[in-house]
Amino acid sequence: MTSRRPFRRLRRSASSPPRRQTPGAARSALSAVRPPVFTGRLHDARTATAVGRWLGAAFGVCFVTGLVSHYLQHPPDGLADDLPARPVWGYWLTQGLHVATGLAAIVLLLVKLWAVYPRLFVWPPVRSVRHALERLSVAVLVAAAVFELFTGLLNIAEWYPWPFSFIQVHFAVAWVVTGSILLHIAVKAPEIRDHWTRRSAGTLALPAEDATDRRSLLLGMGAAVGVVTLTTVGQTVPPLKALDLLAPRHPDHGPQGLPVNRTAAAAGVSASRLGAWRLEVAGPRPYTLTLDALRDMRQARARLPIACVEGWTVLADWGGVRVRDLVARAGGRPDRASLRVTSLELTGSYRVMEMGTDYVDDPLTLLALTLNGRPLSLDHGFPARIIAPNRPGVLQTKWVHRLEVR
Repeated sequence: MTSRRPFRRLRRSASSPPRRQTPGAARSALSAVRPPVFTGRLHDARTATAVGRWLGAAFGVCFVTGLVSHYLQHPPDGLADDLPARPVWGYWLTQGLHVATGLAAIVLLLVKLWAVYPRLFVWPPVRSVRHALERLSVAVLVAAAVFELFTGLLNIAEWYPWPFSFIQVHFAVAWVVTGSILLHIAVKAPEIRDHWTRRSAGTLALPAEDATDRRSLLLGMGAAVGVVTLTTVGQTVPPLKALDLLAPRHPDHGPQGLPVNRTAAAAGVSASRLGAWRLEVAGPRPYTLTLDALRDMRQARARLPIACVEGWTVLADWGGVRVRDLVARAGGRPDRASLRVTSLELTGSYRVMEMGTDYVDDPLTLLALTLNGRPLSLDHGFPARIIAPNRPGVLQTKWVHRLEVR
């Protein structure tokens, strides 16, 4: 008898409706899912503002230099002839800055997110319509900034694990990031003003013991940015190439002492296809030249950098025939003509390249046949390639077989 009574009580409990939770129990359950409490003193507006100044400057440099790179590669309709061929080092400088500041911005963004991430756990999560819109704008800013730096980093390494076109998407998201930053600054302007310097009104109200810790944090951040910069910028700045430890390219590594992004094999160009190579020049007076005929023409030399979008740059000595001489021989006027250049490569976004008047008429723009005094290797564009000043590397077309004077 005694053994059956607990069983009957258990059956009644299972069949009976669940007890209604008391208000106190509900509050206890709700408090269990509340976000953590952050007691670290450096998760404050002053630290976020100090880091944000540097991060905003880095994104500003990236945006401006990115526009330069994009419009040099993809000029708007009607503006291709107005792109400048000088200064010779223009693209070298702007793209080097773009990649260097982009890498530094990764460190700055991580520190910025560390300083502000407790704000992601405020309770209640939404207090008003204005607060909801502000949080939404921050979410867009963080997501776009992380996406932009992440895809840019993988582009430097030439790894594209996504199904979309990097150039168009990276360019579009850059505008989203910039707009989000400007909106964020506008919304947070009063708080930024209150914590802009150590003497700002809001900053003076913070605990005095924060100063030493904050200074250590900012010095550590600066050291990390310095290490990242010193170990990667050597691919762009020759005096620092010995420190080029983390960059995916070293300026001296590659055929004939230059890196190669796209090999002949990747482009579908083989030595067997070049046996009967001829240069076709279309224009009012079209003509065809063999490689020997090109070598018999008046040769010119130019010391020019080849600067690639991935951030590496190498200064080299190039020899060949001036493009404006080839255009003039075809009956065109170099000071008015543009040029369409076609490569032997089978596929690729830059198989056909347009060159504006300023480049065509510049005496440093060559159909290059030699690199550092030796004939071009196959990976560097044998038998002939374009080399021009202030020009992205992807537009220094290799394996040229046709020029069309326009």
